[in-house]
Formats: sequence, C-alpha cells, structure tokens
Amino acid sequence: MKQIKKQVLLVLCVVACLFSLTACGKTTDAGSGIDPMTEESLKQQTVTLLEQMVSIPADQMTTIVEQNRKAGSEAVAAGLETYVGLEDDLGAYVSSGEGTVKEIDDGYEVTVDTVFEKRACAFSITITEDMTSITGMSFAPVYSLGENMEKAALNTLMGMGTVFIVLIFISLLISCFKYISVFENKKKAPAPAAPTTPAPAAPAPVALTTAAPAGTDDAEMERLAIMTAIIEHRRRTASSDSLVVRPIKRSAGNRWKRS
Repeated sequence: MKQIKKQVLLVLCVVACLFSLTACGKTTDAGSGIDPMTEESLKQQTVTLLEQMVSIPADQMTTIVEQNRKAGSEAVAAGLETYVGLEDDLGAYVSSGEGTVKEIDDGYEVTVDTVFEKRACAFSITITEDMTSITGMSFAPVYSLGENMEKAALNTLMGMGTVFIVLIFISLLISCFKYISVFENKKKAPAPAAPTTPAPAAPAPVALTTAAPAGTDDAEMERLAIMTAIIEHRRRTASSDSLVVRPIKRSAGNRWKRS
C-alpha cells in the first residue's frame, strides 16, 4: 500500500513540477510566442511524466487511476487507462526522442516521439493557457502498412458480416409471416358444429290404384278418382303408423251411386 501511495505522489509531483516550471518560464516573454526555456522545460517534464507512467506496475495501475480521478486529475486517469489498453501493442518502453510544443486555442500541446519495444508512438498532452492543469493525454502508436491493411480488412469483414446476419434474420422473420397468418385464421375460425344424425328416409309411396270393374260408367270412375285422392291426401298428412289401407269393393244395390 505504501508503494502505491508513493507512485501516485510521484505522478502528482511530476505534474506539479511541470506546471511550476512552465509557469515560471512563461513570464520571461509574454508577447512573442513560446519562450525557448519554457518549450524545453515542457518537453522534459512530459518525458518525465511518461517515464513515471510506464514504470507503474500493472497490478497497481487500477488503484492509481482511481486515486488520480478522485484527486481531480481526470486527464491523467484517462491517459493511464489508454496506456493500459495499448500496452500489448506497444511493449516495453525504450526511449524518448524529439518533441514539439505548439499553441492551441485553449492552451498548449506538447508531443514527444517515443520508442517502445514493438513500435514507435507519439505521446501528447495538452495543458491550459495558464499552465495550471492537464486537459488531455493521448497515445498515437505508429502501425505498419500491413497492420493497417489487416485492421481495415477485419473491420470490413465485421461490417459486412453484421449486415448479412441482419439481412438473414429479416428474411427469416418475413418467411414466418405466413405461419402467423395461418395461426390467426385458425383462432378466428368458428368451432365445428356437432355431428347430426341423418333423418330416416321417407317410405316409398304406396300406389293406391283400384282397377275399375268392368261395366262402370264415367260417373262411377269420377267418384272412384275422388275417393282415391282423399285417401292419398290423408296418407300424406297422417303418419305411416295410423294409415290403414283397406280394399274398396263395390256394394250391392245403389249405395255406390249415392256416395
């Protein structure tokens, strides 16, 4: 725990020295741009800050980030997090080279060319115009043409793969619409009616024809037709159980004519 506190205090001290030295140098020449002494001091302090950052053990980096964030050094905390994300690509720190200082809208930007085990990198910080606080910190690794092409190809494949996956999902979703409509039609269809037993077939009509006896005249035939019609009408209106068919015989005497 004491070692972690020392690392944090060291980083904060470097930042404080950076501000104090640059602030002192700025007073030498206020109207002619950046003073050469101030410019050189900014470069040296930026290199010192970088060396202190890369010397922090990996298992203590998270704690130091949180402590810088609590102390109000958000830019330093964000820069440490960026370095952690690039540590595998950069490798171990080797040396620092030339640097540049330029004025920006809200202060100054200091960039130092550094060399790591795997590749070169440009380390930059931005400070306020009054040189009292760091407002930004960034790492810009230098990748080869082959690495850039590989990253571009991977990004293209990922983009195209995502598009095709989405299109396939949409086509599958559209193909399911027909099943959805069938399901909805089944829900809306009325329930099937209960099965009904077929009605018994009506009995075949019984022909009630009576042969006219020989020697009957037209009047007797007409009466016979009327009686046959009456019997047929009663047969149709009455049930088959109550229908009784009896033979019609000619009675003796004149009773047939009187009917």
